[in-house]
Amino acid sequence: MSKRDSVPTRLFSPYDMQGMTLKNRVVMAPMTRSRATPDGVPKPIVATYYGQRAGAGLIIAEGTNISPQGQGFPNTPGIFADTHVAAWRNVVEGVHAADSRFFLQLWHVGRIAHPDSMQPGCHPLAPSAVAFERDVMTPSGLQPAPTPRAMTVDDIAQTIEDYANAARRALEAGCDGVEIHAANGYLPAQFLHETSNFRADAYGGSLHNRMRFVIEVVEACVAAIGAERVGIRFTPFGGFNGCSSADEGALYRALLGDLSRFALAYVHIVGANIAGNKTKQGADAANIPDVAALIRPLWPHTLIVGGDYDAGRAEAVLDDPGADLVAFGRDFIANPDLVERMAKGLSLAARDPDSWYGDGAAGYIDFPPYGERMW
Repeated sequence: MSKRDSVPTRLFSPYDMQGMTLKNRVVMAPMTRSRATPDGVPKPIVATYYGQRAGAGLIIAEGTNISPQGQGFPNTPGIFADTHVAAWRNVVEGVHAADSRFFLQLWHVGRIAHPDSMQPGCHPLAPSAVAFERDVMTPSGLQPAPTPRAMTVDDIAQTIEDYANAARRALEAGCDGVEIHAANGYLPAQFLHETSNFRADAYGGSLHNRMRFVIEVVEACVAAIGAERVGIRFTPFGGFNGCSSADEGALYRALLGDLSRFALAYVHIVGANIAGNKTKQGADAANIPDVAALIRPLWPHTLIVGGDYDAGRAEAVLDDPGADLVAFGRDFIANPDLVERMAKGLSLAARDPDSWYGDGAAGYIDFPPYGERMW
């Protein structure tokens, strides 16, 4: 079999996502790259970065703070001010020029934060006043996570409105839609899981009460911009950032059952083999459930799966069919032309974790396409 014969084909075919045509089934996954100003404005090089990677049918932009209160990491972008909208508009125009679609990921970190990384006067909020039991990143390095303030019902209502306003601003910037970040142990996941939600009101206790915040965020975003422009991301069985449940299967059966009444743009799930920006190894990788097999029967609309896929595994999960679209993350960093490389069976540039986070062009927009690489 020649290299050309072994190249996947379905992965590179067009796809209709709730009336939105994608030129292929490759999704660029959201990845924090820390190239915004301290007040959350994406720097000009952000437009170059995403434009270089617009071979993907769909780009899901990095986690973007919905409010000053939602920020948890230094130099991450926002979507709550006019200056943010203007900067993102420049990014989206470049992506659209390459016939790619662009969704903005809406992010509130909840308790995974430190006041030093937040806007002045802000303190972490969470479902309950229970600190994350590990260090968190600040401008001066890792520091112990402080105890968050338990959200009042008014805090919850304001945060839900912040999500809706962020969704409106994203469309004002020209984005094709938004992705609600309900994965990786951030605020929505903190409400979902009993390891972080100890509330005794309508937002805690029973499974359906713990789901309430996520459902209300979805309802608010759908009302603001339409269901076909709203996606949501989950990490079933991930256990990242201290969020897990005794019965993850029951949680996601109930949650997706409720969400199925919305004809959302998509549900995006990350395999349990991934923990944040790392692939689990050794004992941590043993007995990992097949998340795609669990979720596919529960979700009748577009399903995106991610989890350190290569082109061959991506084709297999599309053919199964365990998914409709496949998300690729870390390989897009050093391979701006990842789609072309996979389509032609070309080798990939190696990952360089030391370059993932920074403040300038190095390790961000200086990776050449295949034909221009240095030998």
